Parts: sequence; structure tokens; C-alpha cells
Amino acid sequence: MEVRSESEVHVRSEKVLPLQGQMIQRTRLKVWFIRVCSSILIWTCLVQLIAVWELYHPRLFSGFAGYTKLSVHVEETLPSPLPLLPARNYTNNGFLQVSCNGGLNQMRAAICDMVTVARLLNLTLVVPELDKTSFWADPSNFDDIFDVRHFIDSLRDEVRIIKRLPKRFSSRYGYQPLEMPPVSWSNEKYYLQQILPLFSKHQVIHFNRTDSRLANNGIPLELQKLRCRVNFQALKFTPDIEALGEKLVRMLQERGPFVALHLRYEMDMLAFSGCTHGCTKEEAEELKRLRYAFPWWREKEIVSEERRSQGLCPLTPEEATLILQALGFEKDIQIYIASGDIYGGERRLAALRAAFPKIVKKDMLLEPGELRHFQNHSSQMAALDFIVSTASSVFVPTYDGNMAKVVEGHRRYLGFKKTIQLDRKGLVELLDLHQNGTLTWNEFTAAVRQSHEGRMGQPARRRVIADKPKEEDYFYANPQECLCEGKTCNDLFGPDNSTAVK
Repeated sequence: MEVRSESEVHVRSEKVLPLQGQMIQRTRLKVWFIRVCSSILIWTCLVQLIAVWELYHPRLFSGFAGYTKLSVHVEETLPSPLPLLPARNYTNNGFLQVSCNGGLNQMRAAICDMVTVARLLNLTLVVPELDKTSFWADPSNFDDIFDVRHFIDSLRDEVRIIKRLPKRFSSRYGYQPLEMPPVSWSNEKYYLQQILPLFSKHQVIHFNRTDSRLANNGIPLELQKLRCRVNFQALKFTPDIEALGEKLVRMLQERGPFVALHLRYEMDMLAFSGCTHGCTKEEAEELKRLRYAFPWWREKEIVSEERRSQGLCPLTPEEATLILQALGFEKDIQIYIASGDIYGGERRLAALRAAFPKIVKKDMLLEPGELRHFQNHSSQMAALDFIVSTASSVFVPTYDGNMAKVVEGHRRYLGFKKTIQLDRKGLVELLDLHQNGTLTWNEFTAAVRQSHEGRMGQPARRRVIADKPKEEDYFYANPQECLCEGKTCNDLFGPDNSTAVK
């Protein structure tokens, strides 16, 4: 048995005690660290639980003074979500992909139609692809413009919508969907009898063009109402677009009533239509070259004055000035220019600005930094104009394109807000007569006002032209089935207020 001397034990104990002290100190630090982390974690969870609880039971903590600021912050940053509707249970017949073509409002109407087709055929719809190859070359995706989560959730009781196809249908696995454009202005029988059977062979069909693929009239009432539901409720702009659009509206309304003038005197419109009235020879040649540069603008040789006399040209800024004056708008009225760059720039706006000095545009109201995110994204800029136009005191489009039609329909839906539907064919005749001295100003004014008494966005039945769907009234400009409760709408339009053309 080994016996250690007292001195050896003493030396060994001197070495052990500091080590034990260090170990105890480390243990205490660990305990302290764990307690701090646990406390932070518990408080974080508690705050989150209180925030969620307050979101659904906002009155519960209203008596606690210390919680007031927190509850305000929660309400501002996390608006109370609407309860989800129960998902519709149906046997899926296949997947529908769609690539929309055109500008924002043309694509908007197409999306509404494609949701309706998917519902009719019991399909799963893939979130639509937006046009990136047109004149505007806007790279925006669906979720850059619309609130995609709201779009999917708000329609879940009607149709299943997914963000992308299942992997087994991807090109990586060698799958190629059937690509086709459906026939324009088709009713539900076409889709049921000719499109639906294709899904038994092709599980995925890709509609590569979607403009005007569903008829205006003769569609079952429930499908017409679904088109409206998508348009007026499901297609919400992103929070960023909504916030900036509402800011523009607020700034304008604080200054008084305002007119939204959709002055469609832009390069693409003039090139496409061949309308060069008021342009120089050099400008007319530039527009012609642009038209020939785009193969899908089929009509090339166009006589501008013939097109204008038929009412197929947008009014020039100078013509719009005279019409607004004739309609009785005062000099001090605010006029918001809802459009892109006017062809000819400020030179072409000179007459309008002289007659109505309170002309404003987006870039005049907002700081450059506020618009920077939206520039070079024509559809996002158009979305801002859409918000302002639907909220304006009066909406005046100088051309009946998709923007004019869809905004008109929204304003009808919002209570038949005043929308002046200009009769361009009649106005061109009156303008020429006035400018050549045949009509005095008073005679010109009286004629303009008389011809537009029934063109102010009042309740009216859609004009139906058998076998000529392109010439009849557009569904999204006047969705009459969605503006009244009954099937006949006689209480709104009257039994004899029919505009059908035999």
C-alpha cells in the first residue's frame, strides 16, 4: 500500500481546488446561459401567442394599458384573414395551363375566362403565365401584379388552382402537353364537346392564347357570375400596388373631384391602328416601321384618314381637349392622365394643358423612389392607372380598348359611376365640321352633348349581334348578369330596354 507524505497531499489538493472552482464557475455560466435563452424563448412565444390570440379575439386584452401599442401594431401589419371557404370536392379531369397574351386588362379578362373554363370542365388550373413577349416586353409574373395567395384561396370552393404542374408533367421528364389556342368567342358547348374529350388522351392542355375565348352572351348564368367573381373579388393587386394606387387616389381626392382621362395616344396604339392624324411625316414613317416590325400586327397598309372616319382611331390630345370643353368640364377641374408616354411628348399635350392647367400624372404626384420599383413594368404601371380610373369622379377613355372596357365594367359594378363612352365616329364628323367653320362653337357643343346623353355609363342591356361577337358589346364592359339579383334584371334595365340586334 502506497503512503503519500503530507507535503505531497497538500500539493495535490492545491492543484485540484482551482480545477474544481473552474468547473463550478463553468457550470454556473451554463445554467445562467440556459436560463437567459429559455426566458427569451418563452417571452417570444408568449408575444407571438398573444399576437395571434388578439388577431382573432381583439377585445380580450383591450383593458391592459401595456398591450395597447402591441395590438395596434398587429392590426396594422397582420390584417385579420377571412375564413377560408370549404374546398370544392370534384373528380379532376386534368390540368389546364394558360399563357395570356396582350396588356394587363386583356390578360385580366382572359384569366377570368380561364377560371370559368376550368370550373366548367372540372380541371385543375395552373396559375396563369403572363405575356412577356408583346410590344411592352414586361417581365412581370402573375405574383408581381396579383395577390396569388388570395387568388387561390378565394376561389377554392369553385376550382382547384396550383402554382405549378406536378413534377411528373415537367419537360425534364419528357412530358409535352398539348398546345393549342381555343376557338374565339366559344360557348360552353364547345368546351364540353370538343375540349373536354381531349383530356382523356392528354392529361395537360396548354392554351397558348387566351384573349376573347369565351362568348359574351348565351353562357349559363352561374358561369357569367363566376367570371364576375374572379374579376371583382379574386383578382386583387399585390399589397404594394394597392397601397401606392390608394395613395394616388387619396392625393387626388384631397384636392377635389377629378377626371381620369385614358388618353390612348401612345406609340403602340398608333402603330397598331395606323392612325397618324396630327403626326408629322417623320412620325408617320416611324409608326409604320414599328407596325411592320411586329409580325402579329397583321394589317400593314392602312389609310389613316379612312380609319379615323370610321371611328377606329383614338382621339388626339387636341381633339380630346375640344370634346372635354364641349362636354362642359371647367378649366379648374383636375385631369389625371391614365396612360403611358404620350406620342410626341409635351408638345402634343400643350393644347390640353392650356385648356386644363390642373393636369397631373403619376410621376408628378409621387416621388421618384416610389415609382422606381414599377418602372419598366408596363402592366404594374397600368395597374396603378386602373386603381385611379375606377375611383375617379368621371372616367373618359379616348379609345375603347381593353383598359377602357374593363374599367367601365368595374365602374358599373361600383354603382354605375359616370363613364363617358365617346362616340368617336360621330365626334370626328362634328370636329371636322367645327374646324372647317361649318359649325359654330355653340352648335358644336350642343351636338356633342346631345349625342352623349345616353353614353354616361347608365344601366343598359348588352348589345347582342347574332354571329358577330366582335361587334357586340363586351361582357366585361357591361356584365349585366352581375349587376342585379334576378335573372331578367327588368327592375334595373326595364322590360323594354333591349339592345339586341336581329
